[in-house]
Amino acid sequence: MIHVVLPKNLQILAGVGRVVELEVPAPVTQRSVLDVLERGHPSLLGTIRDPGTKRRRPMLRFFACEEDWSDASPDAPLPEAVVSGREPLLIIGAIAGG
Repeated sequence: MIHVVLPKNLQILAGVGRVVELEVPAPVTQRSVLDVLERGHPSLLGTIRDPGTKRRRPMLRFFACEEDWSDASPDAPLPEAVVSGREPLLIIGAIAGG
């Protein structure tokens, strides 16, 4: 079971708590996790990644095992700790100011 931690705005939009548990078939990648997340919560379509290009939205970051995976290939396998459910995949809203 994959654990995905969502920022508050996406929790409200999807009508879920902070952590969403997903059953993701192998290979477990950012793309496969987000595909399953969006299928289960269609209100998230287009909020995490562009619906056409499937690229990450600029104001969101992905973290796994205390490492920034935001610019990693969406098809790169996620760390074993995330795949086994010991560590979550974090989706974090970027903070900007002026």
